[in-house]
Amino acid sequence: MQLIYNFGIYVTQLVLKGISIFNHKIKLGITGRTHTFKILENKISQTDKTLWFHCASLGEYEQGLPVFRELRKDYPKHKIVLSFFSPSGYEIRKNTNIADVVIYLPFDTKSNAKRFLDLVHPELTIFVKYDIWPNLLNELNYRGLKAILISALFRDNQIYFKFYGGFMKKALFAFQHIFTQDETSKKLLQRIGYNDVSVSGDTRFDRVYNQLEQHNSLDFIAHFKGDNLCVVAGSTWPEDEVFLIDYINSLENSAKVKFIIAPHNIKKTQILKLKQAFNKKTVLYSEKNNHTIATYQVLILDTIGLLSKVYSYANIAYVGGAAGKTGLHNTLEPAVFGIPIIIGEHYNHFPEAIEMLKNQGMFSVKNAKELHQILDNLINNSTLRKTSGEKNLSYIKNNRGAVIQIMSFLRT
Repeated sequence: MQLIYNFGIYVTQLVLKGISIFNHKIKLGITGRTHTFKILENKISQTDKTLWFHCASLGEYEQGLPVFRELRKDYPKHKIVLSFFSPSGYEIRKNTNIADVVIYLPFDTKSNAKRFLDLVHPELTIFVKYDIWPNLLNELNYRGLKAILISALFRDNQIYFKFYGGFMKKALFAFQHIFTQDETSKKLLQRIGYNDVSVSGDTRFDRVYNQLEQHNSLDFIAHFKGDNLCVVAGSTWPEDEVFLIDYINSLENSAKVKFIIAPHNIKKTQILKLKQAFNKKTVLYSEKNNHTIATYQVLILDTIGLLSKVYSYANIAYVGGAAGKTGLHNTLEPAVFGIPIIIGEHYNHFPEAIEMLKNQGMFSVKNAKELHQILDNLINNSTLRKTSGEKNLSYIKNNRGAVIQIMSFLRT
């Protein structure tokens, strides 16, 4: 298995280099990795004390952020190295003040693992949720370096729990402790003999609840919304936008409902195509200074970094990703503001969505017709909006505490 894995990593590098000629996102990752070791050589010395945080992408970074912040306070004299595998994490958070050095994680070859750890030599390593790289983790274990995995979520069909998954399974034992999101994950680990495990829950609950303590005001959003009811559709993909376009275009012109759409893809061609699909007055974020945006019914955010604040203005949220197969985006961000949430039908791998659906704070739709029914009901029934939204906020409150448990372990 180890030989197959290492050969697979070698082939993957070659394939990605070839694809990068035609794919900008992959090219960013390939090019970025060529600078990783040079950056580390320039910014980390052998006398530095370091911590290493690793996240697959942006979502895992946001998940780990409450723990990262606590460790930043606890280790003010340490240099923190933050690594990402995906460009969607690195490119957005490469200037974060939570770390001293932000890099792309090198491909998981044996030689890269040794060189990486020679340069970083972390006293503590934190992996978030998954992205298990066996050569790196086995080298950490060989050197006796401390590592933990937080907010882990496992499924029975993963390779760690198969008879042929010994090499990958071994990598899990490099962690001194694993904090899981649920009891099922804990039992799966115990089934393979890993017992240094605790159910702490998901650190994202702590992360999003902290949003209530932040400054969430955005004057241009307040001006756009006015006294109208507002539907915010976040992280939408074309499959989601088909539903939304159908609904918005069907509304009477006198309808006092505003819509804010934050597409996942903000490429200019995609944004212009979306704007042109509406028969209602539509304005882009990038155009807001040249228009009286209060007179528009649809606002498209052709920018990133504002969505968590924009949700604070929503009366109803639609969260994208589950109408197609791309994966449901963060539903906890709007839930913390005590509003009802609508999603598509493909949510089975997202436990928070399953729970909020059970609690009746969230609604799933399969097509444009179902979206019409749910949105009409929520828009016209203020009691339903309030009660379903309150259920979502309660769900967030009741699931906080993962950060306290993790930091208690690390501080002992």
